[in-house]
Formats: sequence, structure tokens, C-alpha cells
Amino acid sequence: MAAEPSAHELIARHRPTLDQALEAIRTRAYWSPHPEHPKAYGEHGSLDAAAGKAAFDALLGTRLALGQPGTDDWVGGEVSPYGVELGVTYPHADLDVLLPAMRAGQRAWRDAGAETRAVVSIEILKRISDRTHEFAHAVMHTSGQAFMMAFQAGGPHAQDRGLEAVAYAYAEQVRTPAVAEWTKPQGKRDPLVMNKEFTPVPRGTALVIGCNTFPTWNGYPGLFASLATGNAVLVKPHPRAVLPLALTVQIAREVLTEAGFDPNLVALAAERPGEGIAKTLATRPEIRIIDYTGSTGFGDWLETNARQAQVYTEKAGVNTVVVESTDDYKGMLSNLAFSLSLYSGQMCTTPQNLLIPRDGITTDQGPKSYDEVVADLARSVDGLLGDDARANGLLGALVNPDVKARLEAAAGLGEVALASREISNPEFPDAVVRTPVIVKLDGAKPDDEAAYMSECFGPVSFAVAVDSASDAVELLRRTVREKGAMTVGAYTTDAGVEAAVEEVCLEEAAQLSLNLTGGVFVNQTAAFSDFHGSGGNPAANAALCDGAFVANRFRVVEVRRDA
Repeated sequence: MAAEPSAHELIARHRPTLDQALEAIRTRAYWSPHPEHPKAYGEHGSLDAAAGKAAFDALLGTRLALGQPGTDDWVGGEVSPYGVELGVTYPHADLDVLLPAMRAGQRAWRDAGAETRAVVSIEILKRISDRTHEFAHAVMHTSGQAFMMAFQAGGPHAQDRGLEAVAYAYAEQVRTPAVAEWTKPQGKRDPLVMNKEFTPVPRGTALVIGCNTFPTWNGYPGLFASLATGNAVLVKPHPRAVLPLALTVQIAREVLTEAGFDPNLVALAAERPGEGIAKTLATRPEIRIIDYTGSTGFGDWLETNARQAQVYTEKAGVNTVVVESTDDYKGMLSNLAFSLSLYSGQMCTTPQNLLIPRDGITTDQGPKSYDEVVADLARSVDGLLGDDARANGLLGALVNPDVKARLEAAAGLGEVALASREISNPEFPDAVVRTPVIVKLDGAKPDDEAAYMSECFGPVSFAVAVDSASDAVELLRRTVREKGAMTVGAYTTDAGVEAAVEEVCLEEAAQLSLNLTGGVFVNQTAAFSDFHGSGGNPAANAALCDGAFVANRFRVVEVRRDA
């Protein structure tokens, strides 16, 4: 009973936000309760820039105690891609103690109902939002994102995705009424009358396997979708990006406790260096839901081996842009240059293959040959990144040595149209910062196909010469079908080509952006409006977010009685 006043208070406080989120996913219009601008913070209990930086600095070299059961060691070892040793240590769990403890509070959480679970989740997100500046530094120094991107993508955009998942979770749970009276006429006999109750019940403990590059943006949808549908959630961060998700778990546990629920509904599973506990966790019988972002190899392994769990994966794809014609050549080049450069191409949505007819394209500046298009794009990237300060703000740092190795190897795959160069970061001299490389390949050469038909994660793109627009469309189809794609782009002024590209994307379930020349880019998506992935091609088996992403995290159990 002690939780009831707190729950009522949270409903009064957050029901309007939930209603706005429900309306946003219905209309797909722009909406966000989380400000994108750093100066918007500092009032109503939120940390401003100085306080957020101070809070992050105060974390360095400390032990982040969570008070969760089964702690048998303290582990850490994160080193920022900018060269800073974080020195934070986290509880290492005895899973045989922690996992049973996580189940203990699930009955009360189930019985609380969809609305209470939603508003408790929103309160968690609100407190995370209040600490956005602190989280921005945590994301920056674990992912290598530049500060402003870490602030926006790791802060408000991630929080939006979490809230979006809560809205979908609530909508799916209340789709079925809680009670119903069922009356069946019997002619001259008395009707059959029954009272029926319908209760959403959780599948069980959910596992979130975090990624290195976007720990919050990719982690929050699954975390909040599972929590809002009644499941306990165990968060297993990437060993190089623990801090943002550990802070998230800490806040979630505080809110759950204050609301009268068991804090062990959310817990952290940090690991020792090289321990590799993801496979062990993923196949434990207690784990009934898994959310994963990362490599195709491990995603495929999860789908094959974690048979006891409902598995949601976002893996790798070969994102493709068809360049056939444009009525804004300068805008096209500028838009593509930004898309290739943002966060050093370390996004699952960054374009990799640019399919360009070898006879060239038509533009508002006249015909442009394949060579001219590629050379002009290279100049556009050079212009965008010519100033080192601006370049550091867009590129961030390479997240790990594997990205650097792929970047260096790419130059040997074909003719280099734009060479990568090293950029120094005066504030963080140990940061590894590199500009993108663009390599020319021939779509008709089998030797080149091995390169452009494989994902090369990082600041690497291939300008692939094709025989015609129709060949580009067919190569697009084959790429999405065989390798998957999180994003597809196309530039064309030809209605027939546009229709053909659109049909491929409809048939192969790929999200398409057409003729982007302004401030919207193919590798960015907006919560409540854009779907991230489709779940319909090999790049991912789920979309962030839609009804399918949440609906199978719970089942509806019916109890019926004679009236």
C-alpha cells in the first residue's frame, strides 16, 4: 500500500507526457519533451553545462555502487577514445544470486498495471534528462562521439527513443480491455453470461546487450520496452562503454525504490576484461527477452542459440545510395559529405555504397561524369572538414583500433578518390581522428564486389560505377536482400527511377530517403516519427520503435468466470 500514493503522484505528474507521446506515435508529427540545446538545461533541478561536467569529473576513479545483490568483485577498465582513463569500477555479479533476486519484485510490478509502469519509466527518463550534460560526457568518453553529438544523440534523442518505447508498450497493453462481460444469446433459453479479466503478464527477465558506439540511443528502446511491459531488465554493457548504462541503472533503481517497487527490477551485469559473459547470459533459462546491437556474427548466434528468449537484433548492413540525377547538385554533395563524415561513419545508418552510372548523371549544373561526381564529392568532404576545429566537432574519435585498421586497408581496395588524413585534437592529443576515405570501385568487376558487398564499418565509402540506373536499382535490390540495409538513399529527378527504387525498398523492407539536400540526413532518424530499421531485411529483425517491438514482450492471460 505504501507505493500507492507515490504511483498516484507519478500518474498526475507524467500522464500528460504519456498522452502526448501516444499522440505523437499516432500522427508521426514532430514532438520531443527533451530539449536539444545545451543552454536549455540548468533550471527545475537539471544540471547546466558546468555542473554536468563537474558531476562527470567527480565520477572518474570512483566505485559506482548500485546496492544490487550478488556482488562478488569490482570491475572496470574503460579508456576513452580521447585517451582519458575513466577509472570507474562497477559491481560484478554472481548471476546465481542476482538473477533470482531480480524475479522477486516482478509480481508487484506486474500487478501495478500498464499506466503505473509507464509513468515510473517516464520518471526514470526525466531524471536522466535532468543529468543530460553529465551523460553527454559519459557517452563522449566511451563512444568517441564529439561532445555535441554525444549530448544530442546520447541525451535527448536517446531519451526520446526510450519514451517512444514506453508509449508503444502502453498502447499495446491497453489494446485489450482489463475486464469484459460476455453474453451469448441462447434463443428461448437464458443467455450464457461470463465475466472475463485480461492481464498483461511479462515474459520474464530481459537482457539488454549494449553497444560501444551508441550505448544509450541503442540501449534505451529495449530497456524501457521491457520494463514498461512488466519485465525485470538486466543491462550488460559493452565493456568499453559501461558508464552511461551504469548511470542509467543507478537512476532506475533509485526511482523504483522511491515508487515502492523492488530496485532489483533493473540491474547491471558488468564483466571482467575478456570475460565475455554475453553468451553465458543469453542462454540462461531465466533470460526470456534479449535486445542486442552489434555485429552480424553475434546477432546471428543469438538468433540461433538463445532459443528460450525472444531476441531482438540490430546487426550490420550495407547502406546504399543511388545517385542518378539531381536538381540541386550542390545541396546533394553537401548532404552526402555530412552524412559520410558524421561521427567518422561509425553509425549503423551511414551510407557506404554510392551507386553512380558510369556515363554520369544529369544535374541543375549540367551533365556530370562519374569521375566528376566522385571528385566533386571528395572536394565537398574536404571543404566540410578543412578546418580542424570543425572537423573534430563532426568526426569525433575512432572508437577502437579495428575501425582504424579497416580505414587503412580500404585504400588498397581500389582507386582512392579521397584519401583519409589525420587530424590532431588539441584538447585530447591521444584521440585518433581521421577524415573519411572514398574509394572508386567498378560494379562490373567481380574482384571489386567482395569489397562493396561487405560492410566496412567506419569512415569508408565506395563510389561504385554501374552501367545504368536500372543496374543500380538491381544492385540495390541484391544488396538489401543479401546483406541488409538500415538506410537507403536515392537522388533522382526521374519519376520512373524513383518508383523503381521505392518498389525495391517496399519489397525488401528498407527505409528510404529521397533527394535529401537540406538539414535532414539519411543517417539520422527522429523518434516518434521515423522508424529505425524495419525488421524486414538482414540488417535487423526489429524496428525502433513499432508495435511489434513491444507486443511480444508480454502475453495476455485471461481469467473467465460464470456471471
